[in-house]
Amino acid sequence: MDIELLVKIASRAWSLSILALLHEGVPGRQAPLLAETGAGRTAFAQSLAHLKALGLLERNPGHGHPLRPEFRLTQKGTAIAAIAARIRAIVPGQQESAVLRRAWSVPVLAVGHHPRYFSEMKGALMPITDRALSQSLRQLRAHQWIEREIDTSQHPPRPLYQTVNAGAAISQAIGLASAAP
Repeated sequence: MDIELLVKIASRAWSLSILALLHEGVPGRQAPLLAETGAGRTAFAQSLAHLKALGLLERNPGHGHPLRPEFRLTQKGTAIAAIAARIRAIVPGQQESAVLRRAWSVPVLAVGHHPRYFSEMKGALMPITDRALSQSLRQLRAHQWIEREIDTSQHPPRPLYQTVNAGAAISQAIGLASAAP
């Protein structure tokens, strides 16, 4: 999966959860998915529409009611749903799942698989602002998913960030770790 697509998917809070649930076999109707995610109706509907717009979901022809359609994963969506299911398996708790629903958490973890400076992370996540990146890093450090070390070989010393613990497992599950820095 490329980082641009990951950023687009993560921009809606419930997108990864919906993909993971569909991969795990939850029926593609709104009621079962809504019950499993625990999302609000509006946010859930926006995430569902977003996944359709990205080409990861499609209406299941011949199934469902026009007002209560049934959805299925597209071929592209199936591959990404498997990644979402691996991420969901790593982070089963409610509090940790809430961290992953934040827009930049998963993309930051994806690019933090090896030590990077703040500016390198920002460059890899091109549309991110300094504020959004620093808030994400702070929150991920609070959950011990990102580690911050000071590189004293530089003058002035600069902090390096790298995923650890569950953050490293999520980064590995996403599969960007094999990409060049």
